[in-house]
Formats: sequence, C-alpha cells, structure tokens
Amino acid sequence: MKKISATIITLNEEDKIRQCLESLQDVADEIVVVDSLSTDNTKMICEEFAVKFVEQKWLGYSEQKNLANNIASHDWILSIDADEVLSDELKKSILKIKDSDFDTDVVFSFNRLNNYCGKWIHHSGFYPDKKIRIWNRKIGKWEGIVHEVIKFSTKVKEVHLKGDLLHYSYAKPEDFEKQVFKFAELRAQHYFDKGKKCASLLKIISPIYFFIQHYFFRLGFLDGKEGFVMCKVAAKATKHKYETLEQLTIDN
Repeated sequence: MKKISATIITLNEEDKIRQCLESLQDVADEIVVVDSLSTDNTKMICEEFAVKFVEQKWLGYSEQKNLANNIASHDWILSIDADEVLSDELKKSILKIKDSDFDTDVVFSFNRLNNYCGKWIHHSGFYPDKKIRIWNRKIGKWEGIVHEVIKFSTKVKEVHLKGDLLHYSYAKPEDFEKQVFKFAELRAQHYFDKGKKCASLLKIISPIYFFIQHYFFRLGFLDGKEGFVMCKVAAKATKHKYETLEQLTIDN
C-alpha cells in the first residue's frame, strides 16, 4: 500500500481547519501542517489530531507549500488547503489508488467544487476547476507567486479521480472580493517585475471580456444571483489588476 502525506499551510484557520483534518483521517498516513504564526486557535485545533505541526514565518505560497512537502515523511503528497474538504466519493477514489501499483511519474487530479455563501457553484468558469494534488515529491515542486502550480522535472501521466474536492472559501461576499482583489494585486506586481506594461485599452476591454466569457459562455447565469455577483466582482478585479499595474509603472 502506498503511504501518503497530506500537507496543509495555515494562517488563522480556526473556522475551517477542523473539517479539513477530519476528512483526511481515513486516507492520509501522515498530516503535516505548516503554520505562518496564527494568532487564533488554529494550533490548538490541529493538536487535537495526530498532525506534525510546524510554525514558520510566511515565505510565500510556493515556498511555504514546498517546506511542508520537504518535512513530510512520505514521498507521495496530497496537497490540500485549510478551507478544502475531501468528499466521500473522492476519499474512496484515493483509497483505491493507495492499493494500486503505479509508477513515480503518475500524478492524480480531481475537480474542485467551490462554495459561495452556501451555494455550490457548478458553472461561471469556477467548475470543474481541475487540480493536480497528488504526486511524488521527487518529480515536482510548487512554483509561482499567484495561483501557484506544480512544476514537474519529467513527463508525467495524469490520472483523473472521481469525486470533488469541496472548497469552502467564501462564507461571505466580501471573502470572495477580498481574495480576488488580493490576487489581482499580486498578479499586477508579478507582471511589473517581469517588465510588462499596461495598455490603456486593457483596463476597459479585459473586464468586459471576462464578464461576457464567464457569465454567458461559461454559463454563469445558471448559478443564479451568486453566479452574477461572482462574475461581476471577478471582472472588477481584472480591471483592478491592470489599474494596479499602470500605477506601479507610473510610480517607478
């Protein structure tokens, strides 16, 4: 049987971490939590479970996740965020692969289902939101500043598992707005660092294109008022990204 280490990075996740840890109990042989100095009850809740808890000042998304992977006892990594929960169907799929024989170059993906203010979002460009989250750390590590991805050192064979990763990230509308605007600013800084400049038309065209693409062509209207709000806010964040890039260029 393959042994899997589940790795999580945290910061003040007392409202979400418990259900995440509970969902891992049947599938993970080890749970590693790297916490960036939480000031709430995150550590206390984690200590109720058999986890390896390490405190580390924030290094960045990729660096923090790679640290967790390096601390893990097992080479096979299941990377999960504190606001994510394995569905029952996904847990069954993971248990099946643990009993299977596969090579180091195999990676496993599954769909992530996002929850917005109590509603599961099945369209709007936010589903299936496929993620590769199980792989052998010998062949891959996290890279990137925003929306970090796993970069592999060799060609991999992707196997898609049945079942959803349940994402409880947006309990309130402001949670979603705060996150997408934060990522917009990080992306703008990344563009600026790479020498990219903002064309004036991008501030106008990009948010309009984003909304039309996600609300109409990606069927956001089928998600009801929640789909409309998410598409509208994400479009505003797209505009904010280019405004931020423009301001960075002016200031420097």
